[in-house]
Amino acid sequence: MRKILKFVAPILVLTAGVGSVMALSAAKEAPEKKEEAPRPVSLYVDDVRSENVRLSVRTQGEVRPKTEIDLVPQVSGRIVSISDSFAEGAGFTPNEALIQIEDSDYQLAVTSAEARLAEAKVKLEQELADARIKRKQWQDWVKDGEPTPLALNQPQVAEAQAKLRAAEADLDNAKLNLSRTQIKVPFKGRVLERTAGVGQYVNVGAKLGRVFATDKVEVRLPLTDRQLTELNLPIGFVADKDNAPTVALRASLGGEDHVWQGRIVRTHASVDKQTRLMYAVAEVEDPYDRAADQGMPLAVGLFVSAEIASVVPQQALVMPRDALRSEDKVYVIVDEKLQIRTVNVLSTSAEQVIVTSGVEPGEQVVTSPVRGAHDGMAAVPITRSARNDLDSASR
Repeated sequence: MRKILKFVAPILVLTAGVGSVMALSAAKEAPEKKEEAPRPVSLYVDDVRSENVRLSVRTQGEVRPKTEIDLVPQVSGRIVSISDSFAEGAGFTPNEALIQIEDSDYQLAVTSAEARLAEAKVKLEQELADARIKRKQWQDWVKDGEPTPLALNQPQVAEAQAKLRAAEADLDNAKLNLSRTQIKVPFKGRVLERTAGVGQYVNVGAKLGRVFATDKVEVRLPLTDRQLTELNLPIGFVADKDNAPTVALRASLGGEDHVWQGRIVRTHASVDKQTRLMYAVAEVEDPYDRAADQGMPLAVGLFVSAEIASVVPQQALVMPRDALRSEDKVYVIVDEKLQIRTVNVLSTSAEQVIVTSGVEPGEQVVTSPVRGAHDGMAAVPITRSARNDLDSASR
């Protein structure tokens, strides 16, 4: 019996203790639950500004000559001399003789044409003299009626006059062919390619080389529909002196950055079928001399980046670039509540974003990162000036 009590007694005591604790817990009142309001998030903000802005877009393109032609002869013959200016890369002046074709045959043709002209002049004088004699004879001998043109030698005079004009035309043509033995171009330029040599016989229309003018160069710049809208340029635009957008062309040469100034002179009147882009043409005058940057010309064939500035300013809403989320979303704090807005983006850069709608001037847009943002989230705006004041106080 003792052994049984010694074994059972501890179990009974333990059971009684557990039961007492459970009874006391059941009799105790449950603690009152308090729901804490979510703490507002402090976010940096900047004000939306309404400004009159001139937009700019960036693109790129290749420098091309405005005038580029093949050099071809208009007469046949053997090349007897070539100017030092007619070498690849060399420059030449307007109407400089670049190639001389043998002209002996053409000088002989001029001499022959001069002889025929002199003969035609003599023939005309003879026919005019005969016409005067015949008119005098008619007046002295016949007296009655009207003479026929043949009786007065008029057809012969007309024939002699026509032959004289033909002889003059032949002489002009012979002189023109003689002048064409010197191959010239009417502009200042440079040589791209030379395919002729001294002693070579060339026919009319044979390609002797390729040259381009250096008075102006062009850069064909691709633009999207959105970029055209930003610049307010229509398709088929043609500029005049007052409405030509300016363009800055940039390239790195010899380890240095160079900038050349030009202007947009026109846009294409069609859309490229392959790229679906539209093109604007920038023009730079005197790129090898007056428009050169620190002595560096805007050379043909150079690949450049371009920044085009619009001519007409427009009213828009400006905010920091950090305010833009995704492609067209911004966060606005109104009455310490976060609102997610959709904006119509007009232009963006590394520093700012320009929109036309979605926010109002003076509203506060969030520029700091936000996790788990949603409409109605509690938020406290902190301006940049307030942060600077806190930083100064801590120092």
